[in-house]
Amino acid sequence: MGLSYRKSIKMGPFRLNLSRSGVGHSYGGRGFRVTKTADGRRTLTVNLPGGFHWKKTLGSRSSR
Repeated sequence: MGLSYRKSIKMGPFRLNLSRSGVGHSYGGRGFRVTKTADGRRTLTVNLPGGFHWKKTLGSRSSR
């Protein structure tokens, strides 16, 4: 079992996510959120009533 670390800091609708792989951020509320992960992926998530959700990757990882 590997060791992992994750910390999330909320500032209103903005969230800063800290992990071993780097820093990511997200913006939005309960029903709609846009996220950029530490490795560069961008995703859009829409939460619908009844526990349904829709998730789409907007961009791929940035070239390194």
